[in-house]
Amino acid sequence: MSPKIRLGSKEFKLPKSQLARMTIGVLLIIGGILGFLPILGFWMIPLGLLVLSHDLPSVRRWRRNLTLKWNGRGKKLEQARNERENDPHNK
Repeated sequence: MSPKIRLGSKEFKLPKSQLARMTIGVLLIIGGILGFLPILGFWMIPLGLLVLSHDLPSVRRWRRNLTLKWNGRGKKLEQARNERENDPHNK
């Protein structure tokens, strides 16, 4: 079974070879650093880190912490929105 990256509702297969995944991740990051050039973009940096997170524990921890913070932030925003909607003084 090959590793996969999930971005939203889409899944992308990664190569089975660890060397190939590492190479793709590093090239994406390098391309992202050169994001001011045409075709390349700064969007490549987080994508490269996402690919590397399958093989590097330190990057995996960073990604997991970021995911937890992002999800917690979303839950707090949703909770605040619900409180505003249910506030009797707001109507």
